[in-house]
Amino acid sequence: MTLMEVKNVQRVFGKGESEFIALNDVSLTIEKGESVAIIGKSGSGKSTLMHILALLDRPTKGEIILDGKDVTQIKEKQLNHVRNQQFGFVFQQFFMNAKDSVLDNVTLPLKISGVPAKRRKELAMKALQQVDLAEKAKSKANDLSGGQKQRVCVARAIINQPQVIFADEPTGNLDSTTGERIENLLFDLNQSQGITLIIVTHDEDLAARCDRKIRMRDGKIIEEVK
Repeated sequence: MTLMEVKNVQRVFGKGESEFIALNDVSLTIEKGESVAIIGKSGSGKSTLMHILALLDRPTKGEIILDGKDVTQIKEKQLNHVRNQQFGFVFQQFFMNAKDSVLDNVTLPLKISGVPAKRRKELAMKALQQVDLAEKAKSKANDLSGGQKQRVCVARAIINQPQVIFADEPTGNLDSTTGERIENLLFDLNQSQGITLIIVTHDEDLAARCDRKIRMRDGKIIEEVK
């Protein structure tokens, strides 16, 4: 079943002599429950594409169809709601409030949604259990290792039971052993819960684990491999 369609998307930055076409007439379809790797060198357009797919940026031209609805036309408030309710994010940089507790960091998406404190804590502890960090709930984020921080980010990404997890170089700051653990965690969520997984990466080994690889160059898709 189709989750998202990208139709003839273009993303242009700047004007005149400084104009840069980051995405050039990109079209693709993403199915519910699949894992997709978007790969390419720096400047290929892969991160721009992920930001467009994740509704963190709007295309200059083209359509983004999510669950049958063109989301390029909806207002910012609605976009924020869609992102908060349907998407989870795991980035190379952890984007955590270092002085807050692990629990507070994980519950942030639910706090934004207005979920009551008791329910937030219940769901956060469940998410932390899934990433084997329940015992760290009261610890300061600053006191965690890199691998633990990334697992906290995964817990935060899944607390709202998202349809999609977007992961941008999720193992880029981790050693190989810790990185493999994060990879296994993400693919387990994909396979056991049917969460669609979209990964931006330079790592060919990580990309090879996905159902499909989309290779980009100069703002265009040059190859799709299943």
